[in-house]
Amino acid sequence: MKRLLVFLGVLFLLAGCGYTTRSVIKDQYSSIYVAPFVNAVDMTDEAFSANKYRVYRPGIETDVSKAVVNRFLIDGNLKPVTPSLADLSLKGEVVEFRKDALRYDDNDEVTEYRVNIVVNLTLMDSKENRKLWQENNFTGDTTYFASGSQAKSEAEALNDAISDLARRIVERTVEQW
Repeated sequence: MKRLLVFLGVLFLLAGCGYTTRSVIKDQYSSIYVAPFVNAVDMTDEAFSANKYRVYRPGIETDVSKAVVNRFLIDGNLKPVTPSLADLSLKGEVVEFRKDALRYDDNDEVTEYRVNIVVNLTLMDSKENRKLWQENNFTGDTTYFASGSQAKSEAEALNDAISDLARRIVERTVEQW
């Protein structure tokens, strides 16, 4: 009986949950063009100036573009190339950057923040000129402490949020969930 339980345990461990590291998209496509992200944050909107948590960071769209290209290079399933050589084309626009207070101390000072970067994305098949998918309000985020032993600067937190967004964009593109 003990051997049967050990055998079944090993069988379940080897079977896993069916997750694979192989890309579904790799069979059809091998390259991608990541168009420079566009800044579409509307700072003239009254809602923008009325909400103290909606802020703007100059050049954030450039940082997002670079992070996405670098993440595709790290992932290795799709090779970033020029538009004329690409099987796929990814276009994106940064629509919002938020910094929300999450936790306060006894003096009502903010001790923890969440940073969100929100983008709209479109993935096109470059050869057939057809839209494969579109995602609006796609978000990357991170939380950080403003003080204490786990404190980070806002710049470090922003880099973490951009990295999270790039990772999610590549996963959405490659894994086709």
